[in-house]
Amino acid sequence: MFKKYYLLSPGPTPLPEEVLSIAAQPIIHHRTPEFSALFLEVVEGLKYVFGTKEDVHLFTSSGTGAMEAALVNILSPGDKILVINAGKFGERWGHIGRAYGLQVQEVVLDWGRDFTKEQLQAELRANPEVKAIFCSLSETSTGAAYDVQGYAQVVAQTAAILVVDGISGLGAMPCPMDEWRVDVLVSASQKSFLIPPGLSYIALSPKAWKMVETSKLPKFYFDLKKSKKNLADRTTPWTPAISLVVQQKKALERIKSMGLENLIEHHRILAEATRAGIKALGLELLAKRPGNVLTAVKVPAGLDGKALVKTMQGKYLAYIAGGQDPYKGKIFRIAHLGYMGGFDIITALSALEMTLSDLDYSFEKGSGLRAAQAILKENWK
Repeated sequence: MFKKYYLLSPGPTPLPEEVLSIAAQPIIHHRTPEFSALFLEVVEGLKYVFGTKEDVHLFTSSGTGAMEAALVNILSPGDKILVINAGKFGERWGHIGRAYGLQVQEVVLDWGRDFTKEQLQAELRANPEVKAIFCSLSETSTGAAYDVQGYAQVVAQTAAILVVDGISGLGAMPCPMDEWRVDVLVSASQKSFLIPPGLSYIALSPKAWKMVETSKLPKFYFDLKKSKKNLADRTTPWTPAISLVVQQKKALERIKSMGLENLIEHHRILAEATRAGIKALGLELLAKRPGNVLTAVKVPAGLDGKALVKTMQGKYLAYIAGGQDPYKGKIFRIAHLGYMGGFDIITALSALEMTLSDLDYSFEKGSGLRAAQAILKENWK
């Protein structure tokens, strides 16, 4: 039997054929009018997805590069920051801050738990010297979504700035940067931006740019002043990932033709269908406030979580993600992100049902598929 590989992870995500194929075209030189025109078109397209009038800056790096850039460009040695650590990637903000000698005030949440804007307001009242608040739009390790709009309302009343990790969430969930008054927003190419890993993105509000002028943390490759100066000259300070920029142009054309609101709604429907299927199988979600990016599922008592993921991947070639750190073997994660459609969700749930059957988990066969199909059929347009 021929077996097909199914990519169901929260990054990298499946890519449209036209985006894959355009990378096979002859490469162009990056210090040319041709590349400058293409590059500026990509910047404008990214501004559309970010929901901002401000420039979006590109780095040849994973999303962590943009996270580091966000921190080193706005802060100075000894500054105090507040980190909302709700999982593996919220934790990363704290790691970066400590690496640069900052005072890190960390709110550590149980994985999957929510954190309200009222709780943030109380933290800032108790720590008025905080210069910046770091959070995630979607915590990729748990599937949980966070009230970035509410956080921004709170932070806007202070001298501090709000820095948001939108690496997995942007494009799949609402986060209009200017409308919500987010100060720094970062993202990356391999999620809902529909291209391979290798580019990261960052945009700053005028309030954040004022902090850039006084920042004294060391920086070289990730220096946004250099990036801003070069962008004014229609170029980049360093050699960019040319083929990825070309692919991003093609992918942004697809996103704009679909419309950002429709893209977000598409992700919401896939998420709803996935969770309906999961619940119909008698399984429990990890996140109390799940988002559109992925669904994190608790492994049922008595089942080997590592064996579940290994069977899905090794036997059925359905590449979901396992749990991380304290949740290794305790959860599994099914993404509904990027270039996925309704039948990708059916495939994921079908492979999951077959895997659960292999592991002798008791459930009504086909129940997950029927529940997901009902949601998809209701919303099929």
